[in-house]
Amino acid sequence: MTSSRALFAIGAAYAVAWALPVIKGGVTLPEGLPGWQAFRVAASPVWPYDDFRYDTWYAASLAVASAATNLLMLATPWLVVRRERSLHRLGALTTAAAFLVNAHWLALHDGREDLRAGYYLWWFSFLGMAWLLWRSDRTAGTAAERAAA
Repeated sequence: MTSSRALFAIGAAYAVAWALPVIKGGVTLPEGLPGWQAFRVAASPVWPYDDFRYDTWYAASLAVASAATNLLMLATPWLVVRRERSLHRLGALTTAAAFLVNAHWLALHDGREDLRAGYYLWWFSFLGMAWLLWRSDRTAGTAAERAAA
């Protein structure tokens, strides 16, 4: 799969996840809270939403960090099209770190059985983007080494 096709597939999965249910509950969709609304709930400590509150400061911090990873995801397509190895490597590492931060919804919350397909699609799109950036870093390096030889 070429980088542009992989980028399109990962971007499409990420975009679709915003419309799919991510967790059981909520009133917008019968199957659960859609991704866009889950983002608002996660960002609620810094962007108030429907009087939602987190019980602890670290739960609020992790939720805000998780919401912020979406900004990173929106910036990564720019990194994929760039030919600088250092940017690919940086993007791969930060996107992999975002994947780990976003794992807290699965690892630290009691309602993990309530997570829906939208969460998993959204979460794995971070892993896919990290893989794409890592792969393009290796490919860019190989092409540059061939050109120098």
